[in-house]
Amino acid sequence: MIAEIITIGDEILIGQIVDTNSAWMAQKLNLAGIRVKQITSVSDDRQHILDTLYQASQRADLILITGGLGPTKDDITKKTLADYFQTGFRTDNEALKNVERIFARYHVPVSDINKKQAEVLENCTTLLNLNGTAPGMWIENNSKIYISMPGVPFEMMYMMEELVIPKIKETFKLPNIQHYTILTAGIGESILAEKISNVEDSLPEHIKLAYLPKLGMVRLRLSGSGSDAEKLNSEIRSFSTRIIDLIGEYVIIESDIALEKVILDLMESKGLSLSTAESCTGGYISHLITQQSGSSKVFFGGAVCYSNQLKMDMLGVSEKTLRDFGAVSEETVIEMANGAKSKYKSDYSISVSGIAGPNGGSTEKPVGTVYIAVSGKTKTICKKFSFGNKRIQNIERSAISALTLLFKLLKEEQA
Repeated sequence: MIAEIITIGDEILIGQIVDTNSAWMAQKLNLAGIRVKQITSVSDDRQHILDTLYQASQRADLILITGGLGPTKDDITKKTLADYFQTGFRTDNEALKNVERIFARYHVPVSDINKKQAEVLENCTTLLNLNGTAPGMWIENNSKIYISMPGVPFEMMYMMEELVIPKIKETFKLPNIQHYTILTAGIGESILAEKISNVEDSLPEHIKLAYLPKLGMVRLRLSGSGSDAEKLNSEIRSFSTRIIDLIGEYVIIESDIALEKVILDLMESKGLSLSTAESCTGGYISHLITQQSGSSKVFFGGAVCYSNQLKMDMLGVSEKTLRDFGAVSEETVIEMANGAKSKYKSDYSISVSGIAGPNGGSTEKPVGTVYIAVSGKTKTICKKFSFGNKRIQNIERSAISALTLLFKLLKEEQA
């Protein structure tokens, strides 16, 4: 089955908001065995929407539409869909009760404009929106299925997971699709491809290998389709084992989860704690860690120390070290890591100091020079990195490199 996603709204096209809906929907559809042919964003313009709907119907069996279902005049999706299908409107009683229930919760009277939210196309099956006032609509027309949903992400997500995907599965016999992800770090995409080229070349037609690079990391995703789920799973696992045999030293985990989550889970299972000492990353490592639910079980906290004085006051770095070697040096980051571990009484610590850029570099220490240290149970390790001249990329690369070093030390000491 082929699907197409259409997102409607001027706010997307002018960059006021980022279209996260499409990526999330595509992922859910793919997991259900539905291939997304195209993703299109269109303006709040009647003819633009009509043209896009017609074009999508020529390519796809399933057309999913988000946005433009609100009560204001700029929300024209529902009216345009009525024109496209040459149908009228009806008031859905359950949708109206839902609107009234939501407004009653806030002790606000329901206005006529809000009541119109319960109007749906005459030719649709209503998809009740328990998280908002705009119902979704399932329309079957000329052997195609059109699904219109609100653009508000949490409303759309609920509708997709609870109503749309189950209804699609009931309506169609979908193929079995399986994915298997291997998270790697510390190796570039091209070198990785060279190392596993023989395995990639031997993949059968129904199994594909995708490279998903991110700064400092590459996810390898094996995807397969077939009628026999058990056989397919066995095939994919066999190829993943062959890949891991070739690149084992770079493998973080055989799962599609974030590196920081892998580290937190490992440390929690061992009853270990972590602290950070950051200079050029400005707290970004701590940010990545604390985005993960349950991080407080492992992460004690840390210091963001840009100035030399704070490095001395908060982490105990010696004035002599800073004077003799500078803030961006192996000696300083080692003292930062050891100081954080000692002062914050954690089992492990990470420290980073560098020149993020685009200014501040020198001949000796150009922009992109970063030192990272990790202090553990038995030793402290340090590594120098030479990144580029892009500030944001240098910060992100530094954070991922620091977490990778921590992971390697954890694996070594906790083996």
